[in-house]
Amino acid sequence: MILLAHSYYLAHDAKQQARMKPYPPLATLLAAAVLRRGGHPVALFDAMLAPGVEAFEDMLDAVRPSVVGILEDNFNFLTKMCTVRMREATVRMVGAAHERGCRVVVNGSDSADRPALYLAAGADAVLLGEAEMGMLELADAWTADRSAALGGIAGLVLPATRGDVVRTPARHGLRDLDALPLPAWDLVDAGAYRAAWTGAHGRMSWNVVTSRGCPYGCNWCAKPVFGRRYTQRSPLSVAEEMRRLKDEVAPDHVWFADDIFGLTPEWIAELARQVKRLDARIPFMMQSRVNLMRPAVVRALAEAGAEEVWLGVESGSQKILDAMDKGTTVQEARAATRALQAQGIRACWFVQLGYPTEGWDDLVMTRDLIRDERPDDIGVSVSYPLPGTRFHEMVREQLGARRNWEDTDDLAMLFHGTYTTAFYRRVRDVLHREAADGADEGLWAALEMDEPAHRSETPLAAAAVPA
Repeated sequence: MILLAHSYYLAHDAKQQARMKPYPPLATLLAAAVLRRGGHPVALFDAMLAPGVEAFEDMLDAVRPSVVGILEDNFNFLTKMCTVRMREATVRMVGAAHERGCRVVVNGSDSADRPALYLAAGADAVLLGEAEMGMLELADAWTADRSAALGGIAGLVLPATRGDVVRTPARHGLRDLDALPLPAWDLVDAGAYRAAWTGAHGRMSWNVVTSRGCPYGCNWCAKPVFGRRYTQRSPLSVAEEMRRLKDEVAPDHVWFADDIFGLTPEWIAELARQVKRLDARIPFMMQSRVNLMRPAVVRALAEAGAEEVWLGVESGSQKILDAMDKGTTVQEARAATRALQAQGIRACWFVQLGYPTEGWDDLVMTRDLIRDERPDDIGVSVSYPLPGTRFHEMVREQLGARRNWEDTDDLAMLFHGTYTTAFYRRVRDVLHREAADGADEGLWAALEMDEPAHRSETPLAAAAVPA
């Protein structure tokens, strides 16, 4: 028996628990479906609604698997943040499986960045990149021989005899995504997800993915699993999955978990046609970029069922957008928001505070953009240096022992930004008030008065930011 698991426990994340928008581990379920197709019996430990690692240990004792794969849901942005709580949970889970004599493999953003940590905890291998085919090859090898040599399997990091690590040749990413089976939805407790969602929001949402990767080059965006390539399913394949999802799970809403949904007007228009033909329409939410939200695209999204689009607006300051290598303009953010709202689609923004050289004037520009365009919702974060990014290289010498947030509500400045963590948390709260309730000059006046006292003693110099 192969036991698949992931380590994102909603119970460990107070902010996300309060939001109560849990999604099943999509990438893990796709790997389970591939293993089943390859003839392997598979069980799943779904950490999302579990109380803690003790529940995983109980399942280990009940199932007694020979192989354990701790495969994170690489489509869920929460796992990409590599929080301390997730890392601690994964290490405990690896140790528990190792102690019971299981062969253990780990896959995810953090294990890709720090494979030695997980090998030291007891993992036999760290699987880099997409999990499906590598997991299948490992399962085949370990099923035939528990002591099988793994050097011939691409995309692995293995322990070395002298305490270092050995890397096998890189694995190429999947190209024909339509050839993958549907996720193994039956392995999760859909009723528990329905109860959580309907209790908090009156309807249930489910996750689907139509592509892998992102072709854009924002210099703070980590891509340890899919890289910068972009691979896409056919619109027909996606519409057929939505039809099956309606029949087998019956969600009221879908979250398309792609980094960039659709990418081209032609793909989105064809999806709308196929969804209509198959009677597969389910209201959905997705993520995109402001430069892609042209009027014709937005009309096709509305026809396909889009009710909410999240846009990486990031800042109201063009100076900051250019420093990020964002490749978008403030005017494009305005135009995209207006185009979406004109079609009755909620336009929601991701806003990022604290990027190097951001000053008070830049914060005011972001505030004014929110006031002018009135997005339907915003999510506010601070710049977060993740390994493998140009941004991480810029601030690496300023990073101390702490390099990750405890949970998703931490909002700690991990490098020397212009302002302190406490100040950025206040700005976040005031921006949320702006988006929800409108202008509050008193709150901004208080922030401006306190601003000098919260400046960092050693902010990253402007000369360190790439032109």
